[in-house]
Amino acid sequence: MASLSFHVIYLSVACVCIIIPTSSQPQKHAALFIFGDSFFDSGNNNFINTTTDYQANFWPYGQTFFDYPTGRVSDGSMIPDCIAEHAKLPFIPPYLQLGNDQFSYGAKFASAGAGAGALDEINQGLVISLNTQLSYFKNVEKQFRRMLGDEAAKKVLFEAVYLISIGTNDYLSPFFRYSTVFQSYSQKQYINMVVGNLTEVIKVI
Repeated sequence: MASLSFHVIYLSVACVCIIIPTSSQPQKHAALFIFGDSFFDSGNNNFINTTTDYQANFWPYGQTFFDYPTGRVSDGSMIPDCIAEHAKLPFIPPYLQLGNDQFSYGAKFASAGAGAGALDEINQGLVISLNTQLSYFKNVEKQFRRMLGDEAAKKVLFEAVYLISIGTNDYLSPFFRYSTVFQSYSQKQYINMVVGNLTEVIKVI
C-alpha cells in the first residue's frame, strides 16, 4: 500500500488536516474533497432545515468577492477556494447543492456549526455532523464506482486531496451556559473523544 503524507496544522482550537497521497502519476487534475465546519462550508447549510444561526445566505456575507451571499461564513472566498484556484480547479460546490451530481472535481461536505462528533448533542439536528459528511463521501465513492468502474474509481480517490477543518465547535460548546459536558466527562476524556473520533474518520477516508 502506498504511503500517505499527512500535513496537520493547528489554527487556534481548530484542526486543519490535509491528506495528500504520495502518487506522482500524471493526470489532468486531482479531485478535492472537503470536510469540516464554518471555516470550509460554502453553502451546505442552505439546503438543510436549520436556523439562520448556522447559515450565511444573507448580506453582508460575500460582499467583497462574489457580490452576493453564497453560504460561506465570510465576506469573500475561503481557504478551499484559494486551494482550488491554485490547483486550477473550479470552486468546489456544496455537496447538497441542487443539481450538483457530478463530482469529477471533488465535493464539499463541510457544514457551519459541525463538530468532530465526540458528542451527538453538539448542534444536533441543526448541522451536518462529521460522521454524516463521511456518509456523503461514501455516496460519492459509490457513484464513482458505478460510473467509472472499481479500478478507475479507486485511482481517482487514491489521487485525490482531502481537506479537513474541524474541532472548533467541539471545544467551544462545553463552555456554553447550557452545556453539561464536563459534568459527565473530564476535560482529558472529552479531548480524547474529539481526537479519537476525528482519527477514526480519517482512517475511513
